[in-house]
Amino acid sequence: MKLETRMFPRLCLILLAGLFTASAANAQNRANAEEDDTKTKQAQAVSKKVYDRIQLAQEKVDAKEYNEALKILNDLRAGDKLTEYELQNVLNYLGFVYYNMDNVKDAIRIYEEMLRIPSIEPQIKKQTLYTLAQLATMEEDYGKALKLLDEWFVLETNPAPEPYILYAQNLYQMSKYKEMIKPIETALEVAKKREKEIKEDWYVLLNFAYFQEENYAKVRDIQKILLVNWPKKRYWFSLAGAYTELGEDQNLISAYDAAHTQGLLEKESEFVTMAQLFMQAEVPYKAAKLLDEKMKEGVVAKNAKNYRLLSQAWQLAMEDEEAIPALQAAANLEDDGELFVRLGNAHLNLGEYDKCEDAVRAGIAKGGLKSPDNAQISLGMCLYNLKKYQPAIAAFREAGKSSRSQRIARQWISVIESDIERNEQIRLAEAAARKRSEQLQKRRAQAERI
Repeated sequence: MKLETRMFPRLCLILLAGLFTASAANAQNRANAEEDDTKTKQAQAVSKKVYDRIQLAQEKVDAKEYNEALKILNDLRAGDKLTEYELQNVLNYLGFVYYNMDNVKDAIRIYEEMLRIPSIEPQIKKQTLYTLAQLATMEEDYGKALKLLDEWFVLETNPAPEPYILYAQNLYQMSKYKEMIKPIETALEVAKKREKEIKEDWYVLLNFAYFQEENYAKVRDIQKILLVNWPKKRYWFSLAGAYTELGEDQNLISAYDAAHTQGLLEKESEFVTMAQLFMQAEVPYKAAKLLDEKMKEGVVAKNAKNYRLLSQAWQLAMEDEEAIPALQAAANLEDDGELFVRLGNAHLNLGEYDKCEDAVRAGIAKGGLKSPDNAQISLGMCLYNLKKYQPAIAAFREAGKSSRSQRIARQWISVIESDIERNEQIRLAEAAARKRSEQLQKRRAQAERI
């Protein structure tokens, strides 16, 4: 399981353009006539001349004539001495222009100069700190962004969820995964209280943090939330991964099966895993049907490994006849004779003793067997059922060379020898009966001639 790597979206700046309009409008009102006290105080802060120049710069920005806007604002800044309030407004709009030009470094420089104005208004300072934190994030200066956000949180008494997420994103970039948890969970709490939309990415980020902490119970719970609200294939697999780590095998199988039922499985590895889970859940028939279907469709490769799994599923489902084609295909592809022996056993179960003998002998000849004694026992059983007693005894004697197979080999040899003896007795009895019958017929024939 891993967090999808994403580029942070281009962060939206909190710009103060509305402030310019309000302040400049009040200045214009003062030039025409004095209005209420509030407007008069604001008008005294920004002169009509400054307002007009900023308004002209804004028109240039609207026309995407950014260099012209910069010239107007820089001339204004360098010309007549501005009040601190006027300078605050000029710098603020100047930073906005640099940002629109994708010149983030100069935007940061201007906003930092703006913060150094002694009389900067608290609200403007707060907004500028947040803007700088966003810009620092864009410049990948994550430590600086966190420091700026710390200052911002001191000033902001009622933060929205987004600043907490921004804080967590910067921690993520610095690999401080444990520290991410608190701000993200705070953001979620704030959003719920304010009845604001909770973003999918917030849970993804929180999930990653808990995953790094190996808190798989939390990962499991978060994946459930993601699936309920944003049902996606990757969340099913992440949930399955959490169940695996927690040892919740039944839930793991259910999660995979739910994904399969919804048609979310697509890759070979996904179908093979589903088949293995079916077998683990003791429903091998479903595993065999799934593998057989997907191999015929070409989704699952027809290689020795998959044929082996398919044959195993059929055999566990007690479907030896279905298992034989898969075993035959797999046996031909393998470097050793193991699957030929298994193929022989399948034929043995079906009473196909000639094919059983051929398959087991092929496996023994190919070699590389983990248990050659077991192969000899299988061969002996095939031969016994074909009534090839002496070759069967030879096979069991070969098996008996292994200590673990000595007892069963002796038992089979004893059975065969008993069969041979019994068959011999039957043969002698039948021969004696035939002889008596022949003698009786001979006497009757003689009697008839007299």
